[in-house]
Amino acid sequence: MSGKPQYDEAAVIAAAIDVFWRHGYATASINDLTDATGLSRSSLYQRFGDKDGLFRDALAVYTERVLKRMNSARADSARGSVEAILRDFLPKPTTPQRPAGCLLSRSSAEMVDLAAAGKTTTLAGIARQRQIFADLLHEGVAKGELAPEINVDALAWYYLGVLQAVVNLPQGGATGEALGGMIDVAMSAWPAAGRSASCSPGDTGMKRRSTVRG
Repeated sequence: MSGKPQYDEAAVIAAAIDVFWRHGYATASINDLTDATGLSRSSLYQRFGDKDGLFRDALAVYTERVLKRMNSARADSARGSVEAILRDFLPKPTTPQRPAGCLLSRSSAEMVDLAAAGKTTTLAGIARQRQIFADLLHEGVAKGELAPEINVDALAWYYLGVLQAVVNLPQGGATGEALGGMIDVAMSAWPAAGRSASCSPGDTGMKRRSTVRG
């Protein structure tokens, strides 16, 4: 015998993602996971070690999927690419049924319940999301879309916060139209190079206090 798993591991991970996404880490039980994945308890423990191991692998796959989607939303400018990312995550009527919200943000809210590996994977996923925005902002500085003194770190967190709002606020009743308007407001805050200091978000902390790189 080859010793290879006698099941579709990608399908198992996809099913586990769905369970953790719908119920959260703490609430998801081993029974929920075995029922969804079709694995026996012994197979689950043999392959993933425990619930923590399965969560870590599921979250890692989920993160790569989200990052791929973010990286595929691009425009001809840094500002356009940031806006394209935000609008790509607006709720769409044609989107296949899936759990609400974001598994990364849900996992962040459950940080106190996560094992060390789960915490590390969650924090790394959030950091990589923020880095995508930071890289686009640095690109904007290099191309003259943003002033060199802009606080890239703060602005990257700002647009990541807008993205998380776009993904999570539909659960609180926000409509696609309302979220689209929120993105309009967020993009109007883009501190374009040459904007006068009196109307620049730099007055509220967007300018770099020190040499901060994303």
